[in-house]
Amino acid sequence: MKISFIIPSRNNLKYLKHAVASIEEHYRDTHDIVLLDDASTDGTWEWIQSLKGDHFIKFRNDGPERVGHIRLYNKGVSLSKTEAFCVFHADMIITKNYLNNMLKHLKKKVAVSATRVEPPLHPPGPEKFVQMYGFEPEEFKKEDFLEFVREKEIEYKDKTTNGMFVPWMMMKEDYEEIGGFDMLFAPMELDDSDLANRLYLNKCNLIQSRDAFVYHMTCRGSRFKDGIQIEAEIPLPDGTIWYKPKDSEEYKTLRQLKFREWWRKWGSNVLHDEYLMPKVCKKYDIGFIIKNCNEQFLEILEPWCSTIYVDCNRENYIQKEQSNTFFNLKDRVLDINSYKYNNILIEFDTKLFTQQSYNIIQNLSDIITESGEIGEFELDCFKIKINDLTSYEKSLIKSLAS
Repeated sequence: MKISFIIPSRNNLKYLKHAVASIEEHYRDTHDIVLLDDASTDGTWEWIQSLKGDHFIKFRNDGPERVGHIRLYNKGVSLSKTEAFCVFHADMIITKNYLNNMLKHLKKKVAVSATRVEPPLHPPGPEKFVQMYGFEPEEFKKEDFLEFVREKEIEYKDKTTNGMFVPWMMMKEDYEEIGGFDMLFAPMELDDSDLANRLYLNKCNLIQSRDAFVYHMTCRGSRFKDGIQIEAEIPLPDGTIWYKPKDSEEYKTLRQLKFREWWRKWGSNVLHDEYLMPKVCKKYDIGFIIKNCNEQFLEILEPWCSTIYVDCNRENYIQKEQSNTFFNLKDRVLDINSYKYNNILIEFDTKLFTQQSYNIIQNLSDIITESGEIGEFELDCFKIKINDLTSYEKSLIKSLAS
């Protein structure tokens, strides 16, 4: 089966060159490569234009502002001519048997993720291998990496686990069925977790091919930059070191904003097992009725419910926050005397609110699900009234924002 590699890039030319070279080394002219430049200023577009071959599909956002890799992934899929595609990062290096070991699992309603080998820039996890073969392309120890891969391909031959993360591959029709990436999370952050939730709800099987390998320089398109700065060296229990990098300011700002959008959409934290298989909580229609509220509490609590009824001035918060969210805050933030029906009502006084109270807020979906019945009960500082246990998580399968 012929596939399309979808690769966005912004000011990542030296990484992109190595990513494309690795694909060309093993799969020259046999698969399409869709390259999408996001208003780069480092010569990326000029280099892309210089590439020869009908298997290259090229697109540029002329900018000057970035649109983000989420929008470009959607654009890349729309430009692709194959029935299947692979979402790939510009800071990844592919291996000889990658495609065969991915494609043997691929079919309709299946998303297949590869196995990443990464330098120690993130904590370890069972879904990947943390091995130091270089932080930067110019120091990449290719032969050592390939020898490691040859051994692991034998050890993990045909093995799979469940989970989803980049790089992954799926049928184009399955992606289009759910509307692709949700622009709610553009230009970046939490988009992969959101997509995994929606595919899971749409009964797509999420598997990881344990014998399909890539080397991942790690988050160079957004989180960390060229000439990576190490913020701390953290010893791990196995005696190795995790080199904690310094996050870019852009990433830290977007991460905070996009987590708030996640809470508004899903009503829970980002949840998954140790192999990154998503856990999707039930999404309920919850109204908070809050006494002695202020703008600080409003900022903390608003994303965690469908409607929030407060006894403080709402306009400053709405005016400040509305530009940061897709959701209409005038419909979400109401006066305490303007009550409208919610399936579940939770009433409390901020004078009694503690860290334990906030922990309960973050786990409301599970608490309500476990209660399992219509009625009223008290928990911590909360008076909880369940009128209706209808949940709405399946309405989130389609992307909310385009």
